[in-house]
Amino acid sequence: MPPQSPPTKPQKFYFFYGHRKPSQNRPTVRGGLFSNRLSLPSSQKPQTHQSEPFDLSRWDPDHPTSPPSKPTTPTLSFLSPIARFIVDAFRKNRCQWGPPVVSELQKLRRVTPNLVSEVLKVQTDPGLASKFFHWAGKQKGYKHNFASYNAFAYCLNRTNRFRSADQVPELMDSQGKPPSEKQFEILIRMHADANRGLRVFYVYEKMKKFGVKPRVFLYNKIMDALVKTGHLDLALSVYEDFRDDGLVEESVTFMILIKGLCKSNRIDEMLEVLDRMRVNLCKPDVFAYTAMIRVLVSNDSLDGCLQVWEEMSRDEVQPDVMAYASMITAMCKGGRVEKGYELFKEMKEKGYMIDRAIYGSLIQAFVAGGKVKLACDLLKDLVDSGYRADLEIYGSLIQGLCDVKRVDKAYKLFKVTVQEGLGPDFETVKPILVTYANMRKMDDFYELLGQMKKLGFSVIDDLPEFLTFLIEKQGANMALEVFEDLKSKAYYSVAIYNIFMEALHKAGMVKKALSLFHEMKDLNLQPDSTTYSVAITCYTEVGDIKEACDCYNTIIEMSCVPSVAAYRYLAGGLCKTAEFDAAMMLVRDCLASVSSGPMEFKYSLSILHACKSSNADKVIEVLNEMMQQGCPPDDVICSAVIHGMCMHGTIEEARKVFSNLRERKLLSEAKVIVYDELLIEHMKKKTADLVLSGLKFFNLESKLKAKGCTLLSN
Repeated sequence: MPPQSPPTKPQKFYFFYGHRKPSQNRPTVRGGLFSNRLSLPSSQKPQTHQSEPFDLSRWDPDHPTSPPSKPTTPTLSFLSPIARFIVDAFRKNRCQWGPPVVSELQKLRRVTPNLVSEVLKVQTDPGLASKFFHWAGKQKGYKHNFASYNAFAYCLNRTNRFRSADQVPELMDSQGKPPSEKQFEILIRMHADANRGLRVFYVYEKMKKFGVKPRVFLYNKIMDALVKTGHLDLALSVYEDFRDDGLVEESVTFMILIKGLCKSNRIDEMLEVLDRMRVNLCKPDVFAYTAMIRVLVSNDSLDGCLQVWEEMSRDEVQPDVMAYASMITAMCKGGRVEKGYELFKEMKEKGYMIDRAIYGSLIQAFVAGGKVKLACDLLKDLVDSGYRADLEIYGSLIQGLCDVKRVDKAYKLFKVTVQEGLGPDFETVKPILVTYANMRKMDDFYELLGQMKKLGFSVIDDLPEFLTFLIEKQGANMALEVFEDLKSKAYYSVAIYNIFMEALHKAGMVKKALSLFHEMKDLNLQPDSTTYSVAITCYTEVGDIKEACDCYNTIIEMSCVPSVAAYRYLAGGLCKTAEFDAAMMLVRDCLASVSSGPMEFKYSLSILHACKSSNADKVIEVLNEMMQQGCPPDDVICSAVIHGMCMHGTIEEARKVFSNLRERKLLSEAKVIVYDELLIEHMKKKTADLVLSGLKFFNLESKLKAKGCTLLSN
């Protein structure tokens, strides 16, 4: 028999569970479950959560379907044990400084500045951090060092207490630790990263008070922060101090000032700094010049770009592709396409690789200037160079060819976009459609519409945009002729009718607009709220208030809101027909339904409120405020005065208001007479309504009718 191996002992796991025995040097530390051999498997099985499909109709923002995730506390494993003990003491006392926290901290044998720095780095409560910092400073034998002061400043800035952080240098000085340049650099970096330029200058002024002189690097940081935040004059004053201190500029120093002066379009001062850079240091390289050009281009300073370009040639610096591209794009956008084309030819002579964006800028600029032939030549050059034109370039050329009546070539370019799979949109086709319509080439027009359908265009949805553009360019009459032709091919919709009704109303052709409204009903098209809103304005202008009110009621039944113009027209029409109650109700409905109602409607309610005092002077105060806002009195305002005074005031007070407006020549004599008659009639009506209401209340209406019949029989 083979020799048997001795039985192996079972593997032991070493656990520690409980509390470590405290000593005078170590506080009580809670123990846990540890193993130096194997990791213990988790007894809990992972729960799989099957998410249900989202249903928008059942979604309620006030009752979320999934419970909010619990806030996770950041791990503090990187802290030392004593630092974790301090942080845990804060946590157990709900981050509130008091005797319980102090008693916990007194268990520590000693506190070091590094420990204070470690705790402050993870603190998010500025009040608690300040209390702990000052408590540590009062301990026997303790003195803060630069690390603890810096950590305190970082903590204050992190919690948006940067003004308190700026006072740390004074705190250091009062505690016998004069601040060095490093402390000020920390504050300057904090403010510069947060784009607080004025606070950077404040810290710089404080540096001078403490007699601390910045290095060249810190000077550059200060000036750069001031330039980026738009405080160029302060940056120049710092530069004067820089020179007074006898420091030597670096290339970064000059470039900071040059970029700031370019950004403020102070070209003469920028050239002076540029000359100083040449004399004291070196000539700028191509990257520096390109940076200047890009800054000037962003400010649309074309003259400054050209001056910098001349300085570049003077220094014999060869521009690179980026510099050329920036200059050409700027010249094209600024309307100096000839200069841009000269630079383009320079690039070709030097053999530079020309980007497609440069071709696109030149082509669009030539088309805008009416030089379509040059634009087409550039397209040929673009294709010969191995590039593929994009849809924007083709669209610009199609627009230019249509402007010079070369619609045949524009149509060929459109077919090229289709062949190359560029996915032309309606903006590409619109110039061709407009040109066909102007030239009355309707067969070609409908052929193009058929091709658009094959390409997936929704023609009936795109035609409103085309007709709107045609109305703006050629007028409503010409567009209406095209629309009549389109109707014969069944190209019509509610949106198209709305466009023409609005255009005809603006052109004063109200009856024609109403005829289109009736034509829609004959074609069994269902008008929408926009249609009825335009119809309200048209009916009001022709004096048919009843039909206008019917259209308004139809919109309300559709659960829609009329346009503001419809509200204004209808309210004005009701006021002219002395329907003041309905007009004021319409004013309230408008202000309750739209986000930005007319100014006269808002002041109408203010006038009604002022009439409750039965005092004409208060109404006149509202009218004065209204006229200061540039809102003269109109029919709605005067109707509000009549309605309000008949409800709450007297005829005499209303007459005082109208007399005041007449004396200030805001109302004519004829208008005042008309309003006075309306005032008397409306007051009679309101009085009769009150009498009738009283009779109904006391059940005397039947006796009045019987008495009236007796009188009639007699």
